[in-house]
Amino acid sequence: MDKLQLLQERKAKLLDAGKEIRAHINVLADEESFVELSAFSFSKNDFYGEDAEGEGVVTGFCTISGYPFYVVAQNFNVQSGGISKANCDKIVKCLNAAEKNLTPVIYLLNTRGVQVGEGVTVLEGLAKLLLRSTQLKGVVPQYAIVDGEVYGSAAMLAAVADFTFFLEKKSVLAVNSPFVLSAKAGKNITKEEVGAANALDKSGMVSFEVPTLEDVRATIVQINDYLVNPVVDADLNTAAPALNVSNDAQTLMTIFELATEVCATYEPEVKTILGRIGGISIAAVLFDGGKDGVELTAAKVAKIRTFAEFACAYNVPFVTFTDVKGVCPCMCANNSCVMKEIAEYLDILDTMDVAKIAVVYKKAIGLGYSLFAAKSTGFDYTCAFANACISIVDGAVGAEIEFADEKADKAALVARYNDENADPIHAAKDGYIDDVIEPQYIKQYLIASLQMLTR
Repeated sequence: MDKLQLLQERKAKLLDAGKEIRAHINVLADEESFVELSAFSFSKNDFYGEDAEGEGVVTGFCTISGYPFYVVAQNFNVQSGGISKANCDKIVKCLNAAEKNLTPVIYLLNTRGVQVGEGVTVLEGLAKLLLRSTQLKGVVPQYAIVDGEVYGSAAMLAAVADFTFFLEKKSVLAVNSPFVLSAKAGKNITKEEVGAANALDKSGMVSFEVPTLEDVRATIVQINDYLVNPVVDADLNTAAPALNVSNDAQTLMTIFELATEVCATYEPEVKTILGRIGGISIAAVLFDGGKDGVELTAAKVAKIRTFAEFACAYNVPFVTFTDVKGVCPCMCANNSCVMKEIAEYLDILDTMDVAKIAVVYKKAIGLGYSLFAAKSTGFDYTCAFANACISIVDGAVGAEIEFADEKADKAALVARYNDENADPIHAAKDGYIDDVIEPQYIKQYLIASLQMLTR
């Protein structure tokens, strides 16, 4: 038997079975940089009495814009991406290497679920895989790309990942398939209604929705640069005069040299942003409450908590731009997990060994101040715009309490209450606010504090 010829034949079968998924990997990877691992690890299917031509998952490592990454790519063309015990073991082997070498992981997910013929055996494999990926959380960044339809327990990999990418008009993600959900509902439910990006707008699962894999690559490169190169050269003396005129979230965004908003469609009043100010990478929470300010709900706090956890894990300075009135005063919020989420967020603040900076650019009322600006919750530097409001209660409520017997115009009483009780200078007198500043100079103050506090 000609061993060389046999090897060539086996490789040809492998490449043919995985040519589509390897093409997807090549879009992400630098040219000719992908090196496959466990190439001859085959998925066996005892239930159907046959071996797969190639494996149901391709693993390996590559460089992307010169930086190393491990890749786990499910091959939908082999048994519909069916997950087997062998697949899980192969992925775990790749994750072990990623941890050993402290290298980020990219998952290309595309599967209809498990290979049912394996029974409980595949469930043990899945348990091992999901636990291993969870153990990597906070150790190395994990990126999940929903590269088609993903159903069943494999969807949990997208939940564990730090960032999950959806491709427009292609990605569907669900723990239960549309077939199962349709049977339960007694009516036909399309896959788009079940798990497209717009159907998951309340899940917090969609970090980014982009048109193509090329866009995924560009975003991964940008995020990796924030983490790998925390400081780059930048203009340190740029003022933002527009902030003195228009003190809003959109104008405030202009102080970033670069900004990548994460989970933009999920609770959009709370913007979670990886970016650079003065060339320094930061994880920023920018509250965008319009004229009224943001009222906290369980979902909003969960988004902030998750982002703060990421900043803590990867040593990225945490900056809040506060416009918060406190917890939403409604029955729905009261009968929700909002207080539990706040407790979890406080626990992260307490253990977060990174620079924490607060900018009160509009309102910090009640818990809005305590959670996102207070010295006692660990903020190293806190400043406030001169026209910001810091107080125990909102101006409207405060005016009703303070001036209950006065018959002046309500708006005038609110303005009076804010002037007399919510001026940030009062907090500064007690040492709780480090500085009260003109809005246009915020970038210089942030750069100075970041340079002092980051290490």
